[in-house]
This record gives sequence, C-alpha cells and structure tokens, in this order.
Amino acid sequence: MEPFKFCTRLTLTQVTGLKAFTVPELLEGIKGADDAVIYHHTHRFIKQSHHLVPEGANDFAYWVTNTVQADRLGEELTAIDIVRYPSLADIRGAFVETLERHLAENPGPARTVAPGREFNFMRSIRFSLPTDCAATDHRTFIECLRRVSVSSLYLHVFEARLRPPYGVDDFSHWFRTNFNDETVGREISRLDPYSYTLEGLRQRIIRILEKRLEEVSGA
Repeated sequence: MEPFKFCTRLTLTQVTGLKAFTVPELLEGIKGADDAVIYHHTHRFIKQSHHLVPEGANDFAYWVTNTVQADRLGEELTAIDIVRYPSLADIRGAFVETLERHLAENPGPARTVAPGREFNFMRSIRFSLPTDCAATDHRTFIECLRRVSVSSLYLHVFEARLRPPYGVDDFSHWFRTNFNDETVGREISRLDPYSYTLEGLRQRIIRILEKRLEEVSGA
C-alpha cells in the first residue's frame, strides 16, 4: 500500500503581454491561450476567496460585464459552470463557444475600451511541494487533513481534477486504489467542491471519513 503524501502548492503569476480591447480580441486571446492562462482566469478566484462561498466568478465575465458593459454576454460567461468540464481544454472550449455565438448573433463594429482598461492575459505557474504529512489509513488521513493548509486541500481536490485521469480527485482515488473503499471514494468524488468554502470542504470530507470509521468499527 502506498501512503498518501500530502503536498501543498505555490503559484506565481506571469504577465503574457497579450491584451484585448474588444470582445473579438478576447475571443482570439482565449483561443490561443495555453492551459496555464485559462486556469488563472477561471480558478484563481476560488483560491483567493477560500474564506467566502465561491460565486463561480471568472475574469472574462467580470471584464465583459464591468468594462465592456455587455451585460447579457457577461451573464452568459458567468453562467459557465466550470465544474462540468473535466479539463482546461474543455473549459476553454465553453468560453470560445459562448463568445462565438454572441458575435454571430451580434454582427457589427465591436466596442473598443480605452487604454488602461483592456483585458490583460495572465498565466499561473504552479508548483507542488511535499509536506511532512503522510497517511496510511483512514484515521491518519483525518489527522493529516486537519493539519494541512487549504492550499494542500485545493491542490488535491481542485487541481487534481484538471490533470489525468481527468475529473478524479486525489483523495477518492487513494481510498479506492488502496482500500477498495468504494463508499468513501464515491462520497468524496460526488462532492461539488465549488459549492463549499475550502474550510467547509475540509470539514465535510472529515465527516465522511469519521462516519466511515464508525461504520467499520461497529461492523
């Protein structure tokens, strides 16, 4: 059995130099953006606002609504539920599809925003670093989960779903692989992490594991 080694994450923000002054330019920028750019503009809000209930915000929608003042398009971009998509490429595709449909339905000159109010494409450079926490069973997993930072939780739940195997978090994968514990694996994998604060998500997973320990000890 492989112990679960908790890691944490660090992120550096890199300026790409790519800018958009119009919605068509935003579309072209998203089409050409790599995964690190798409990640930055769709996921950084969740990590930065871990003490709040996530609102599903993304930078594209915010700029279109508040700077371009295209309210209907902004609503459509805000409504893109990134948790539905298993990869960053699929998330990119959803934004491209929405913008292309909007431009097809609204032909004509695009509004150009003033210099200084343009959209600046940024890139998140992510690093994973080991912690001193390692779990060998359900009980030690709970102990580690209580100790690690929210950055560790974010890495193993949010970011894990965006790398192969897509849509699978590290926690449920470990319990299924090492203990054949489909109960814990199913309950954790069914959680919508975007519906919780990170602290709330931590407590919810701990409750799932504590309940499982009670079931096993009472069996």
